[in-house]
Amino acid sequence: MTYYEIATLKTVIFGAAKASDGLQDWLAAGKGRLLGAFGTDIGALNEVYLLRGFDSLDAMMAERERAIMSANPMGCMEHLVDLRFDSYKPFDFLAPVTPGSYGPVYEFRTYKAKLNGVAVTQEKWRAAMPARAAYSPLTIAMWGLDGAPRITQIWPYPSLAARAEARSQSVADGNWPAKGGPDWLTPEMTSTIAFPLPFSPLK
Repeated sequence: MTYYEIATLKTVIFGAAKASDGLQDWLAAGKGRLLGAFGTDIGALNEVYLLRGFDSLDAMMAERERAIMSANPMGCMEHLVDLRFDSYKPFDFLAPVTPGSYGPVYEFRTYKAKLNGVAVTQEKWRAAMPARAAYSPLTIAMWGLDGAPRITQIWPYPSLAARAEARSQSVADGNWPAKGGPDWLTPEMTSTIAFPLPFSPLK
């Protein structure tokens, strides 16, 4: 897959479970490949993240138009408060996202890059990821096609304790962050912990 999209559904309180049936019907009728569906637990609450892959921008935009022009976007309008779509290309050295059981703790981290920072950050990560992946795998790292220059990464962990251990040990060993990488980022960073919904291909 050449393009990825994260759709962020802001739901009513405890809305993820209520929206799931309609959401699954909506996704089954559309374009693209569902790779992951997650409900947030730490950070931004009452949100659902849908990670989808597309082979072309045309397919991605057609699917987005379907949602924006619908009277019942995502098949769960009664449970939605807000809806946002973010488009991405993956770092060019990473393998495509492969569904499977890697979690169940998934961390979504987004860094706003300096205006000329995305390409350099990709190169820094290219050099650093073999060593970093020895501590824990990476689902995907991507740069935004729309909005401000930014990088979004998704990391799976078997537990919050495993996340803390992998992050602290990789830093202590000098293998993370990528050397010089933070120099090309701004202080605007977010992190959210989410868990797979029952129908998510990424578990």
